[in-house]
Amino acid sequence: MNGVRKPLLVASDVDGTLIDPLDRISDRTRRAVAAVRADGVPFVLATGRPPRWVHLISDELALDGYAVTANGALVYDVGERRVVRSWLLEPPLLGDVASALLKAIPGCAFAVERAPDGAGPAFVPDQPYGAFLAENGYTHAWPESRSVEVSRAEVLGQSAIKLLVRHEGMTSEEMSVAAEAVLAGAVGITFSTSAGLIELASPGITKATGLAWVAEQLGVAQADVLAFGDMANDLEMIKWAGCGVAMANGLPELVALADEVTASNSEDGVAAVLERWF
Repeated sequence: MNGVRKPLLVASDVDGTLIDPLDRISDRTRRAVAAVRADGVPFVLATGRPPRWVHLISDELALDGYAVTANGALVYDVGERRVVRSWLLEPPLLGDVASALLKAIPGCAFAVERAPDGAGPAFVPDQPYGAFLAENGYTHAWPESRSVEVSRAEVLGQSAIKLLVRHEGMTSEEMSVAAEAVLAGAVGITFSTSAGLIELASPGITKATGLAWVAEQLGVAQADVLAFGDMANDLEMIKWAGCGVAMANGLPELVALADEVTASNSEDGVAAVLERWF
């Protein structure tokens, strides 16, 4: 990739990619991101995280502008703390999907991530981080996660940016196969951990679609986008980007389709690539 021209937009996944295994941003990575921005090139976080978890990273890196969050279902302005575009799962679809999954994955439990304002693009100052609602019996894949416990009816009763489905006795890969068998394209299905959690979005919505929307707003061609990732929820983005880079610690499927494989997230793999141009 040394002969490839300098990218005009850089996008990076967060967990397993930009941050190290201890959830830290290394000094080398911080310098590399700063050099990208100093050169006038947008640096866009593209993550499964909702906005309320993106600020931990964007604030540390002093980022402004767009972030692709919730696996592409919501584009967020991290500087203005404002939703600029969202693609929502509506209650009728949520209910149908949950019914199908309860048969396909017995014992699963549900949670939803709602947009910061509950439904649309307007920013509501007294609810800046949205709502993570989980039904009784839902256990978090990440111990530090917090949610509001409500009934299943309430979980499924309002628009959401993503539906989270949890089963402690299965891997995410196993759950994804079972879900694909019964949902057949009705929703987008992906995962960002193997610990028994799949994440569902509106059909056709991925990090790639969110990033494509951002690139269009910024006037950047697909061929000039450089993207980094490591997990299943990065597959479409890595395929779509002009240059898709997989982390050495990434899923084998991602590594196989990427244009390049860089060092792992514990070895500053993102910075190692960015330093060629910035």
